Amino acid sequence: MQLEATITCPVCGHRKREAMPTDACQRFYQCEGCHDLLRAKEGDCCVFCSYADRRCPPKEAALGA
Repeated sequence: MQLEATITCPVCGHRKREAMPTDACQRFYQCEGCHDLLRAKEGDCCVFCSYADRRCPPKEAALGA
């Protein structure tokens, strides 16, 4: 299981490689580019599932990935 993902801000396009929490879903993330506070999209458990290039570890484990 990968514990890092690249999160991309939907507002400014800023990309950053971030460590993902393994024991909880991260609902908020502040973009370092534009400082917008990203929130998980409705139906997603966290900002990684909404804006990153891979799902968070808890979701990947639940899906058996």
